[in-house]
Amino acid sequence: MTSATQTAPTIDAAKHSRLEDALGIFIGTFVLSLGLFLLRSVDAVTGGTAGLSLLLVHVVELPFGVLFALVNLPFLLLAIHQRGWGFTLRTALCIALVSTMSGLHAQIFGAVDLPTAYGVLAGNVLAGVGLLILFRHGSSVGGFTIVALILQDRAGWRAGYVQMVLDTVVVLAAFTVVGPGTVLLSAAGAFLLNLIVALNHRPGRYLGY
Repeated sequence: MTSATQTAPTIDAAKHSRLEDALGIFIGTFVLSLGLFLLRSVDAVTGGTAGLSLLLVHVVELPFGVLFALVNLPFLLLAIHQRGWGFTLRTALCIALVSTMSGLHAQIFGAVDLPTAYGVLAGNVLAGVGLLILFRHGSSVGGFTIVALILQDRAGWRAGYVQMVLDTVVVLAAFTVVGPGTVLLSAAGAFLLNLIVALNHRPGRYLGY
């Protein structure tokens, strides 16, 4: 006779192999950098240090990839203290890959003429998917994502929602360099990006590492 209460089956969470992590980091940074390239092509912004770098492109005569690497340096120091060397080194690699691939996309495609709404939508969807891939392989692209992941680990706050609040500040700052229509589209795009992360990256839901 079986008991009325059934014990939930134990799930063995298999860790990613080094090859899987390497491929995941490469694919994640490629998808993310392509999304940022689309956003740059329509002069849109997004949240985080990527959005801050997209803003600085308008006022500083440096390539996006260089600005992206420089803006992320302080957050890497925070990552060393809070997340350890393994996470920090993977994140530094991701930042370098995104910076390099962003320049590569620009050289291959050149100037791309896209409707602003499409560039914002497609760019943020790709960026959100790229971030998810990196999160699930124990990495990130620095910046606000490091803060969001630390708060998720320590306070149980969803990384996507934490980053959504921080990103709002960056998007609002875009009023100083681009038109209000582009800013509103950028705000909607940043919300979409963080919604993708919030819905798909929850503590305990994804059991691979």
